[in-house]
Amino acid sequence: MTMAFPEQLLRVQEVTCSDTTTWWTGHRALVAAGHRPIDVALLGGAAADRVAWAFASGYQAALRALVVELPDVVISLCATEAAGAHPSAIATRLESAGSEGGLRVTGEKRWATAAPEAGLLLVVASVGVDDQGKNRLRVVRVPTTRAGVTLSAGTATAFAPELGHASVSLVEVEVASSDVLPGDGYARYLKPFRTIEDIHVHAALLGLMLGSGRRAGVPPALLERLLAAAVTTRALAAANPTAATTHLALAGALALTRALVTDFTAAFAPVAAPEVLARWQRDLPLLDIAARARAARTETAWKNVTEAAAAAAAQEPRKRVQDDDR
Repeated sequence: MTMAFPEQLLRVQEVTCSDTTTWWTGHRALVAAGHRPIDVALLGGAAADRVAWAFASGYQAALRALVVELPDVVISLCATEAAGAHPSAIATRLESAGSEGGLRVTGEKRWATAAPEAGLLLVVASVGVDDQGKNRLRVVRVPTTRAGVTLSAGTATAFAPELGHASVSLVEVEVASSDVLPGDGYARYLKPFRTIEDIHVHAALLGLMLGSGRRAGVPPALLERLLAAAVTTRALAAANPTAATTHLALAGALALTRALVTDFTAAFAPVAAPEVLARWQRDLPLLDIAARARAARTETAWKNVTEAAAAAAAQEPRKRVQDDDR
Protein backbone atom coordinates (compact mmCIF):
# COMPACT_ATOMS: atom_id res chain seq x y z
CA MET A 1 0.00 0.00 0.00
CA THR A 2 1.34 3.43 -0.96
CA MET A 3 1.98 5.68 2.02
CA ALA A 4 0.00 8.93 2.00
CA PHE A 5 2.21 11.96 1.55
CA PRO A 6 1.50 13.57 4.96
CA GLU A 7 2.56 10.31 6.56
CA GLN A 8 5.76 10.29 4.50
CA LEU A 9 6.44 13.83 5.64
CA LEU A 10 6.05 12.89 9.30
CA ARG A 11 8.43 9.94 8.96
CA VAL A 12 11.40 11.73 7.39
CA GLN A 13 14.67 11.24 9.25
CA GLU A 14 17.10 14.11 9.69
CA VAL A 15 20.27 14.16 7.60
CA THR A 16 23.13 15.82 9.45
CA CYS A 17 24.86 17.84 6.80
CA SER A 18 27.81 20.22 6.95
CA ASP A 19 28.59 20.55 3.24
CA THR A 20 26.92 20.85 -0.14
CA THR A 21 28.02 17.39 -1.29
CA THR A 22 26.14 15.63 1.50
CA TRP A 23 23.05 17.77 0.94
CA TRP A 24 23.09 17.13 -2.82
CA THR A 25 23.31 13.36 -2.32
CA GLY A 26 20.13 13.40 -0.24
CA HIS A 27 18.36 15.82 -2.56
CA ARG A 28 19.18 13.72 -5.64
CA ALA A 29 17.70 10.66 -3.96
CA LEU A 30 14.37 12.47 -3.52
CA VAL A 31 14.35 13.52 -7.19
CA ALA A 32 15.30 10.00 -8.31
CA ALA A 33 12.40 8.58 -6.28
CA GLY A 34 10.03 10.36 -8.64
CA HIS A 35 8.58 12.89 -6.21
CA ARG A 36 6.96 16.02 -7.62
CA PRO A 37 9.06 19.18 -7.17
CA ILE A 38 6.83 20.49 -4.38
CA ASP A 39 7.14 17.17 -2.55
CA VAL A 40 10.92 17.24 -2.99
CA ALA A 41 10.88 20.69 -1.37
CA LEU A 42 8.79 19.54 1.59
CA LEU A 43 10.67 16.28 2.11
CA GLY A 44 14.05 17.96 1.60
CA GLY A 45 13.13 20.55 4.19
CA ALA A 46 11.96 17.89 6.63
CA ALA A 47 15.28 16.04 6.28
CA ALA A 48 17.40 19.19 6.62
CA ASP A 49 19.25 20.06 9.81
CA ARG A 50 19.36 23.80 9.03
CA VAL A 51 17.74 26.56 6.99
CA ALA A 52 20.43 26.59 4.29
CA TRP A 53 19.80 23.01 3.14
CA ALA A 54 16.02 23.45 3.30
CA PHE A 55 16.33 26.56 1.13
CA ALA A 56 18.65 24.73 -1.26
CA SER A 57 16.15 21.91 -1.74
CA GLY A 58 13.30 24.37 -2.21
CA TYR A 59 15.28 26.41 -4.74
CA GLN A 60 16.31 23.38 -6.80
CA ALA A 61 12.76 22.01 -6.69
CA ALA A 62 11.42 25.37 -7.88
CA LEU A 63 13.76 25.35 -10.88
CA ARG A 64 12.56 21.87 -11.82
CA ALA A 65 8.96 23.01 -11.51
CA LEU A 66 9.81 25.87 -13.88
CA VAL A 67 11.80 23.80 -16.40
CA VAL A 68 10.83 20.13 -16.50
CA GLU A 69 13.77 18.78 -18.50
CA LEU A 70 16.91 19.52 -16.49
CA PRO A 71 20.00 17.34 -16.02
CA ASP A 72 21.00 15.68 -12.75
CA VAL A 73 23.23 18.53 -11.58
CA VAL A 74 22.88 21.59 -9.35
CA ILE A 75 21.19 24.40 -11.31
CA SER A 76 21.56 28.17 -10.93
CA LEU A 77 19.24 30.77 -12.46
CA CYS A 78 21.34 33.76 -13.52
CA ALA A 79 19.20 36.87 -13.90
CA THR A 80 20.46 39.66 -11.62
CA GLU A 81 22.95 42.14 -13.08
CA ALA A 82 24.55 45.38 -11.95
CA ALA A 83 21.29 47.29 -12.47
CA GLY A 84 19.08 44.57 -10.98
CA ALA A 85 16.84 41.79 -12.30
CA HIS A 86 14.10 43.86 -13.95
CA PRO A 87 13.73 42.97 -17.65
CA SER A 88 15.03 46.41 -18.63
CA ALA A 89 18.17 45.82 -16.52
CA ILE A 90 19.28 42.72 -18.45
CA ALA A 91 22.33 43.66 -20.54
CA THR A 92 23.66 40.15 -21.13
CA ARG A 93 23.37 39.45 -24.87
CA LEU A 94 22.47 36.38 -26.90
CA GLU A 95 23.78 36.91 -30.41
CA SER A 96 24.54 35.08 -33.61
CA ALA A 97 28.05 33.65 -33.68
CA GLY A 98 28.32 33.53 -37.46
CA SER A 99 26.82 32.09 -40.60
CA GLU A 100 26.56 28.46 -39.38
CA GLY A 101 23.68 29.09 -37.01
CA GLY A 102 25.69 29.13 -33.80
CA LEU A 103 25.02 31.52 -30.92
CA ARG A 104 27.06 33.11 -28.18
CA VAL A 105 26.30 34.66 -24.81
CA THR A 106 28.19 37.62 -23.33
CA GLY A 107 27.48 39.41 -20.06
CA GLU A 108 27.95 39.67 -16.31
CA LYS A 109 25.61 38.27 -13.66
CA ARG A 110 25.55 38.96 -9.93
CA TRP A 111 24.35 36.99 -6.95
CA ALA A 112 23.64 33.74 -8.77
CA THR A 113 22.34 31.39 -6.07
CA ALA A 114 24.03 27.96 -5.99
CA ALA A 115 26.36 28.94 -8.85
CA PRO A 116 29.59 27.83 -7.07
CA GLU A 117 28.25 24.25 -6.97
CA ALA A 118 26.26 24.36 -10.21
CA GLY A 119 26.79 22.18 -13.24
CA LEU A 120 24.36 24.18 -15.35
CA LEU A 121 23.38 27.86 -15.51
CA LEU A 122 20.03 29.13 -16.77
CA VAL A 123 21.11 32.49 -18.15
CA VAL A 124 18.59 35.24 -18.85
CA ALA A 125 19.81 37.18 -21.89
CA SER A 126 18.55 39.87 -24.24
CA VAL A 127 18.12 39.33 -27.98
CA GLY A 128 17.38 43.01 -28.59
CA VAL A 129 14.35 45.25 -28.15
CA ASP A 130 10.85 45.15 -29.61
CA ASP A 131 8.96 47.93 -31.40
CA GLN A 132 8.13 49.55 -28.04
CA GLY A 133 11.76 49.51 -26.98
CA LYS A 134 11.27 46.73 -24.43
CA ASN A 135 13.97 44.14 -23.86
CA ARG A 136 13.21 40.80 -25.53
CA LEU A 137 14.56 38.07 -23.26
CA ARG A 138 15.40 34.41 -23.66
CA VAL A 139 16.75 31.82 -21.23
CA VAL A 140 19.80 29.83 -22.27
CA ARG A 141 21.24 26.62 -20.80
CA VAL A 142 24.98 27.11 -20.24
CA PRO A 143 27.14 24.37 -18.66
CA THR A 144 29.56 25.84 -16.12
CA THR A 145 32.41 23.96 -17.83
CA ARG A 146 31.85 25.77 -21.12
CA ALA A 147 34.76 27.92 -22.37
CA GLY A 148 34.24 31.59 -21.51
CA VAL A 149 32.37 30.94 -18.24
CA THR A 150 34.02 32.24 -15.06
CA LEU A 151 32.49 31.92 -11.60
CA SER A 152 33.64 34.11 -8.72
CA ALA A 153 32.30 32.88 -5.40
CA GLY A 154 30.72 35.60 -3.26
CA THR A 155 31.36 36.31 0.40
CA ALA A 156 29.31 34.19 2.77
CA THR A 157 26.28 35.96 4.21
CA ALA A 158 25.71 36.37 7.95
CA PHE A 159 22.60 34.18 7.69
CA ALA A 160 22.57 30.73 6.07
CA PRO A 161 26.28 31.09 5.19
CA GLU A 162 26.37 27.55 3.81
CA LEU A 163 24.37 28.75 0.78
CA GLY A 164 26.78 29.57 -2.02
CA HIS A 165 26.35 32.40 -4.48
CA ALA A 166 28.62 33.81 -7.17
CA SER A 167 29.16 36.40 -9.82
CA VAL A 168 29.19 34.94 -13.30
CA SER A 169 31.21 36.25 -16.23
CA LEU A 170 30.23 35.07 -19.72
CA VAL A 171 32.61 36.03 -22.51
CA GLU A 172 31.43 34.99 -25.97
CA VAL A 173 30.25 31.63 -24.63
CA GLU A 174 29.21 29.45 -27.54
CA VAL A 175 25.80 27.79 -27.32
CA ALA A 176 23.57 25.89 -29.72
CA SER A 177 20.05 26.90 -30.70
CA SER A 178 18.86 23.81 -28.81
CA ASP A 179 20.29 25.35 -25.61
CA VAL A 180 17.79 28.21 -25.84
CA LEU A 181 14.61 27.41 -23.93
CA PRO A 182 11.35 27.89 -25.85
CA GLY A 183 9.22 30.92 -25.16
CA ASP A 184 9.71 34.42 -23.83
CA GLY A 185 12.39 34.67 -21.17
CA TYR A 186 10.40 37.01 -18.96
CA ALA A 187 6.78 35.88 -19.37
CA ARG A 188 7.48 32.16 -19.35
CA TYR A 189 10.40 31.93 -16.94
CA LEU A 190 11.59 34.98 -15.00
CA LYS A 191 8.19 36.35 -13.97
CA PRO A 192 6.55 33.08 -12.86
CA PHE A 193 9.72 31.91 -11.12
CA ARG A 194 9.36 34.58 -8.45
CA THR A 195 6.08 32.95 -7.40
CA ILE A 196 7.24 29.37 -7.94
CA GLU A 197 10.36 29.98 -5.86
CA ASP A 198 8.36 31.50 -3.00
CA ILE A 199 6.01 28.51 -2.92
CA HIS A 200 8.76 25.89 -2.97
CA VAL A 201 11.20 27.62 -0.61
CA HIS A 202 8.49 28.28 1.96
CA ALA A 203 7.30 24.70 1.59
CA ALA A 204 10.83 23.58 2.42
CA LEU A 205 10.84 25.88 5.46
CA LEU A 206 7.57 24.34 6.64
CA GLY A 207 9.11 20.90 6.15
CA LEU A 208 12.14 21.97 8.19
CA MET A 209 10.01 23.20 11.09
CA LEU A 210 7.82 20.10 10.94
CA GLY A 211 10.78 17.69 10.91
CA SER A 212 12.89 19.55 13.45
CA GLY A 213 9.93 20.20 15.71
CA ARG A 214 8.73 16.60 15.66
CA ARG A 215 12.19 15.26 16.49
CA ALA A 216 12.73 17.84 19.24
CA GLY A 217 9.33 17.34 20.81
CA VAL A 218 7.45 20.61 20.25
CA PRO A 219 3.72 20.50 21.20
CA PRO A 220 1.56 18.33 18.91
CA ALA A 221 -0.86 21.21 18.31
CA LEU A 222 1.95 23.17 16.63
CA LEU A 223 2.90 20.17 14.49
CA GLU A 224 -0.73 19.91 13.39
CA ARG A 225 -0.71 23.54 12.25
CA LEU A 226 2.59 23.02 10.42
CA LEU A 227 1.25 19.92 8.69
CA ALA A 228 -1.91 21.78 7.64
CA ALA A 229 0.19 24.63 6.22
CA ALA A 230 2.41 22.14 4.38
CA VAL A 231 -0.58 20.42 2.77
CA THR A 232 -2.04 23.82 1.81
CA THR A 233 1.23 24.95 0.22
CA ARG A 234 1.43 21.64 -1.63
CA ALA A 235 -1.96 22.37 -3.21
CA LEU A 236 -0.93 25.95 -4.03
CA ALA A 237 1.98 24.62 -6.11
CA ALA A 238 -0.54 23.32 -8.67
CA ALA A 239 -2.06 26.78 -9.22
CA ASN A 240 -1.25 29.09 -12.14
CA PRO A 241 1.83 31.03 -10.94
CA THR A 242 0.90 34.12 -12.96
CA ALA A 243 -2.72 34.39 -11.76
CA ALA A 244 -3.62 37.25 -9.43
CA THR A 245 -5.65 34.91 -7.23
CA THR A 246 -2.60 32.66 -6.83
CA HIS A 247 -0.59 35.67 -5.68
CA LEU A 248 -3.26 36.55 -3.12
CA ALA A 249 -3.45 32.99 -1.81
CA LEU A 250 0.34 32.89 -1.62
CA ALA A 251 0.40 36.15 0.35
CA GLY A 252 -1.98 34.59 2.85
CA ALA A 253 0.08 31.40 3.01
CA LEU A 254 3.28 33.35 3.61
CA ALA A 255 1.60 35.33 6.40
CA LEU A 256 0.54 32.07 8.03
CA THR A 257 4.09 30.77 7.70
CA ARG A 258 5.50 33.87 9.40
CA ALA A 259 3.11 33.38 12.31
CA LEU A 260 4.16 29.74 12.50
CA VAL A 261 7.84 30.76 12.52
CA THR A 262 7.19 32.95 15.54
CA ASP A 263 5.32 30.21 17.40
CA PHE A 264 7.82 27.55 16.36
CA THR A 265 10.77 29.61 17.59
CA ALA A 266 9.12 30.03 20.99
CA ALA A 267 8.31 26.31 21.26
CA PHE A 268 11.66 25.17 19.84
CA ALA A 269 13.81 27.27 22.18
CA PRO A 270 13.37 25.17 25.35
CA VAL A 271 13.75 21.77 23.64
CA ALA A 272 16.40 22.32 20.93
CA ALA A 273 20.14 21.84 21.40
CA PRO A 274 21.74 25.26 22.02
CA GLU A 275 23.80 25.19 18.82
CA VAL A 276 20.78 24.16 16.75
CA LEU A 277 18.64 26.94 18.21
CA ALA A 278 21.41 29.51 17.67
CA ARG A 279 21.73 28.46 14.02
CA TRP A 280 17.96 28.67 13.51
CA GLN A 281 17.81 32.17 15.00
CA ARG A 282 20.86 33.25 12.98
CA ASP A 283 19.24 32.23 9.72
CA LEU A 284 15.79 33.80 10.20
CA PRO A 285 16.70 37.04 8.32
CA LEU A 286 16.68 34.95 5.12
CA LEU A 287 12.87 35.10 5.31
CA ASP A 288 12.90 38.87 4.84
CA ILE A 289 14.72 38.82 1.50
CA ALA A 290 12.48 40.15 -1.31
CA ALA A 291 9.78 41.21 1.17
CA ARG A 292 9.26 44.47 -0.73
CA ALA A 293 8.83 42.64 -4.03
CA ARG A 294 6.29 40.29 -2.44
CA ALA A 295 4.32 43.24 -1.07
CA ALA A 296 4.30 44.87 -4.52
CA ARG A 297 3.14 41.60 -6.10
CA THR A 298 0.26 41.37 -3.64
CA GLU A 299 -0.74 45.00 -4.17
CA THR A 300 -0.79 44.48 -7.94
CA ALA A 301 -2.82 41.29 -7.54
CA TRP A 302 -5.49 43.08 -5.51
CA LYS A 303 -5.59 45.87 -8.12
CA ASN A 304 -6.06 43.33 -10.92
CA VAL A 305 -8.75 41.39 -9.06
CA THR A 306 -10.62 44.58 -8.15
CA GLU A 307 -10.51 45.91 -11.71
CA ALA A 308 -11.66 42.57 -13.13
CA ALA A 309 -14.57 42.47 -10.68
CA ALA A 310 -15.54 46.03 -11.60
CA ALA A 311 -15.40 45.23 -15.32
CA ALA A 312 -17.56 42.15 -14.79
CA ALA A 313 -20.08 44.17 -12.78
CA ALA A 314 -20.24 46.80 -15.53
CA GLN A 315 -21.03 44.10 -18.09
CA GLU A 316 -23.85 42.61 -16.05
CA PRO A 317 -26.55 45.25 -16.87
CA ARG A 318 -25.69 44.98 -20.58
CA LYS A 319 -26.00 41.20 -20.39
CA ARG A 320 -29.42 41.51 -18.74
CA VAL A 321 -30.64 43.83 -21.50
CA GLN A 322 -29.42 41.41 -24.15
CA ASP A 323 -31.16 38.54 -22.37
CA ASP A 324 -34.41 40.54 -22.16
CA ASP A 325 -34.27 41.27 -25.90
CA ARG A 326 -34.16 37.60 -26.80
